[in-house]
Amino acid sequence: MREVFHQSLEDVQARLVEISELVTVAIEKATRAFGSSDVTLAEEVIEEDQVIDDKAIALDELAIQILARQQPVARDLRIVVAALRVSASLERMGDIAEHIAQLTRMRFPERAIPKGLKSTFTKMGELDVEVSRTLTELLRNEDLSLVETLRALDDQLDDRHLAVFEKVLSENWQGEAGATVDATLASRYLERFADHALSVAKKVAYLATGDWTSDTDSINALVAETAPATDEG
Repeated sequence: MREVFHQSLEDVQARLVEISELVTVAIEKATRAFGSSDVTLAEEVIEEDQVIDDKAIALDELAIQILARQQPVARDLRIVVAALRVSASLERMGDIAEHIAQLTRMRFPERAIPKGLKSTFTKMGELDVEVSRTLTELLRNEDLSLVETLRALDDQLDDRHLAVFEKVLSENWQGEAGATVDATLASRYLERFADHALSVAKKVAYLATGDWTSDTDSINALVAETAPATDEG
């Protein structure tokens, strides 16, 4: 029974990684479609979001079954509870990719990116793809050094999100009402995507430390403790 239980926990982790991989594909396609007004690619993201939703639901059902049948404790309990919360965040990240794709479809055949903001949104899209890839690697290996990588990426997205708002609120902004709405919505989606990823990263840190309030210093200390020893001199 114990072996079956641990196989179930491994299945939970594998499913989280799978969902995160699907989210990475979704955000890569969505941001590419948004930048190039590729409505066909945008439609793919919208249709494929249901796959992410279905897999998140299936994972939640598995986690609930483990809680009911195995009554896990300590770290095992943390894994299952955290998996439920991570699943919700990943599903929401998939929804955000879908929203970006919907913006593309709504404005087609016109470009959804307002004039003067293409480079900003291109960079934000690239950062979100990097965020999603890094998060997938974190879920796969629980390498806590990646938490700080995600924090740095999130900071970069926050800065660009603020720059978009400053742009559309400036006296020099000449975009129409629709362009202003598109810019603010898209920027918010791209910034929020990274927020969810960072939330997941904090939950992974919780699994390693057992502490929801783990700060940068404590994570770094844990990374140092678990790093392989190196010979000096």
